Amino acid sequence: MSTTTTDAIAKIYPEAADFMPLLGTDYVELYVSNAKQAAHFYQTAMGFQALAYAGLETGLRDRESYVVEQGKIRLVLTSPLCSGTAIGRHIDQHGDGVKVVALWVDDATYAYNTAMERGAQSYLKPVVEEDQHGSVVRSGICTYGETVHIFVERKAYQGVFLPGFRAWQTNYNPPAVGLQYVDHMVGNVALGGMNKWVDFYAQVMGFTQIVSFDDKDISTEYTALMSKVMSNGNGRIKFPINEPAPGKRKSQVEEYLDFYEGEGIQHVAVATDHIIETVMALQARGIEFLKVPTTYYDTLLERVGPIDEDLTPLRELGILVDRDDEGYLLQIFTKPVQPRPTMFFEIIQRKGARSFGKGNFKALFEAIEREQELRGTL
Repeated sequence: MSTTTTDAIAKIYPEAADFMPLLGTDYVELYVSNAKQAAHFYQTAMGFQALAYAGLETGLRDRESYVVEQGKIRLVLTSPLCSGTAIGRHIDQHGDGVKVVALWVDDATYAYNTAMERGAQSYLKPVVEEDQHGSVVRSGICTYGETVHIFVERKAYQGVFLPGFRAWQTNYNPPAVGLQYVDHMVGNVALGGMNKWVDFYAQVMGFTQIVSFDDKDISTEYTALMSKVMSNGNGRIKFPINEPAPGKRKSQVEEYLDFYEGEGIQHVAVATDHIIETVMALQARGIEFLKVPTTYYDTLLERVGPIDEDLTPLRELGILVDRDDEGYLLQIFTKPVQPRPTMFFEIIQRKGARSFGKGNFKALFEAIEREQELRGTL
C-alpha cells in the first residue's frame, strides 16, 4: 500500500482544492423495481424511519419515491409508474442500484459552474425548486457509468425533505439499529478506468487521493483488484474507486460489472458507534453477512494489538478488526441486498482509524470468493 499526502497530491494536481466546499452526503437515491416494498425492507431489516413521499398523490405521474432516514443517512427509493421511462430502462439494465449520490453544498450554482469549468459533463443545470416551505437549488454532474452527483443547496428550505415531497407518516416504524452516517461509497469501474476517475475527482471536484492499494494488497490465490481512495478536504466525502486486476478467476469487480452491466456503486459503508449491538440487531432482522473462518480470530490480537471489545461476540458475529497509525476499526459486510450480486452494505465503526481495513482484505475476499463459487461466477 502507498499513502499519498495532501502536499504530494497538490503537486500532481495543483488545481485540486476544496472549492465547493462539500458539507456532507445529502441523500443517496436508488432506482428500484418496487419502491414501496424496498422502503418496507429498509424499515424492517435495517431500522430506517419513514420520512417523506412523492408520487401520484403529490402530482407525479411517472414515478414515486419513498424517503427513509436513520441518523444522518437519507435513502431515496424511486420506481417508475409507467413503461418507457429512463428510470425503468436503468432498472432493466442494472437492476436495483444507486443512481444519485447527492452532496450538500452552500451554493449549488457555484458548485455546478465551477465543476463544469473544470471539465465535468452536465446532468442537471441549476434549478430552483419551491413550495410553501421555501426553496432548494439543485444541480448535477455525471460520473462513472450512469451514476450522478446532485449538488443540493437547502439553506432556504424548512420542509421535510425537498419541494414536491410530503411527510410520510406510518404506524410502522421498527426501532433504529444505530446507523449514523455514510462513511464512504465504493465505485467499481472497468479495467483501465480507475486512474481516469481519480483524475476526475481531483481535477473536477478538488478531491485528494488519501490512499491506494494495488493487486499485491488486494488479492487471493484466484482474484485481485486495485483501488484508490479519493476524499474531499474535510474528509466527510470519501470515494474509493476499484478496478479489476488480472487473476486466475473472475474477481468480485468483474462479477459486479457483468451483472450490473456497467460501472456503478458497489457498496455503501454506513457508520455506527456500537457495531456489536448494530450487527446483532441486523442479524435478528434477517440481514445476511459474509463470514470469515473462525481461525481469523485465533491471532487477531497479535495482528492488531489490544482492543476494547471482547473477542467472543466479534467471532460469533464475524466482525473484522484492523489497525492503522491512528487507531483501529471494526467492519463487516452484508451479502448483496438485491437479486443480482451487485450492491451491498458495509457496517463500520471507527475507533481512531482513518484507513479501510487493509489487513482484512485477504480474509474478506476469500469469503466473497466462496459466495461467488456458490453462485457459479468465480
